Amino acid sequence: MSGDSRAEILRRVRQALAVTSDGGAPGEERPERGYLTVHAERTADERVDLLAANLTDYRAAVHRTDAAGLPATVARLLAEHGSRSVVLPGRAPRAWVSEAAGVEVLDDGDPLPAARLDEVDSVVTGCALAVAETGTIVLDAGPDQGRRLLTLIPDHHVCIVRVPEQVVDSVPQALPRLDPARPLTWISGPSATSDIELSRVEGVHGPRTLDVVLVAP
Repeated sequence: MSGDSRAEILRRVRQALAVTSDGGAPGEERPERGYLTVHAERTADERVDLLAANLTDYRAAVHRTDAAGLPATVARLLAEHGSRSVVLPGRAPRAWVSEAAGVEVLDDGDPLPAARLDEVDSVVTGCALAVAETGTIVLDAGPDQGRRLLTLIPDHHVCIVRVPEQVVDSVPQALPRLDPARPLTWISGPSATSDIELSRVEGVHGPRTLDVVLVAP
C-alpha cells in the first residue's frame, strides 16, 4: 500500500470517528450519500398490493374487507382459529368483536396478569402503520394497540390495518411518522426461529398465527 493510499484511508477513518453533533466531520461538508427513500413509484392500490404480497411471503394470512365488513371478518378469523377468548386493548373499538358470538371478550383497560393472558386464545389490535416493501407491521402502543405484552403472549394475533392511509412504501418513509420515544414493535410475519438445527419453529417468542386485516374505507 502506498503512502498516499494509507494517508487517505487514515483521513477517512478520522473523519468518520470525529463526528460533530449534526453528524458531519469538523471543518468538512457532510458527504451526499444519495440513499433512496423508496425503490419505485406506486399508486396507493399498488402499495397495498405489495404489502399484502410481502406479508404472505412471511407466512402471515392477509384478508381484505371494508369498515362495514370488519366485525364479520374478525368473527370468522376467531372461529377458524377455534378461539374461545379474545383480549382487546383498553381503548380499541368494541365493534371489532361485536359479531364474535360465544367468544369471551377480555378488556385490558385494567392490565391483565401475564398468567391470565397466557390463557387467552387471541388478541385483536390496530397498528401504527405498515411498510409495503418489507411486509412489516409497526406497533407503537397506541390506543388501539395497547401494551407490548398483549401481542407477545396470546398464540393468535389479528392485526387491523387501515388502507391506504396507514401504508407507506419504505422504512425511510415510515421513520418520520413514528415517535422514537414510544415502544416500537416491528412485526414481519408470525414469530419464528430457526436457531435449533435450522428447523423453523413458529410461536417461540410471539404469536404462532398472524392474521392481517386490510380495511378499506
